[in-house]
Amino acid sequence: MNVPEDRKYTTSHEWLLLEGANARVGITDHAQAELTDIVFVELPKVGAQTQAGKPIAVVESVKAASDIYAPVSGTITEVNEALGIDPGLLNRDPFGEGWLFRLAVEAGEEIETLKTAAEYRAQISASGKYDV
Repeated sequence: MNVPEDRKYTTSHEWLLLEGANARVGITDHAQAELTDIVFVELPKVGAQTQAGKPIAVVESVKAASDIYAPVSGTITEVNEALGIDPGLLNRDPFGEGWLFRLAVEAGEEIETLKTAAEYRAQISASGKYDV
């Protein structure tokens, strides 16, 4: 499993990459592997307000539909329109072209509650399914 060191992670398998006062958000390699073939993504609207831990998007695969939770509170500034055309980007490149949305971070201290790459690796290793 790929777990880049430059991001923070949630227990529910979202990642956050700080970009100045903003952050880019997506799902982890582990999440896309569990979902298998992603066929649809429901993204939030630009300008929407979100709170940490609240559902903000939905990813549907051939197996299930899964809520995506906001890692931190903020305002959606951009969504990845390419996912509407090719939702499989989430499977092929979850940490690159398969990002979900960008947000203006409201409460920077919330970032400190997220997991480091090492902590996230330990979480998914504890499931017994993956050796990371």
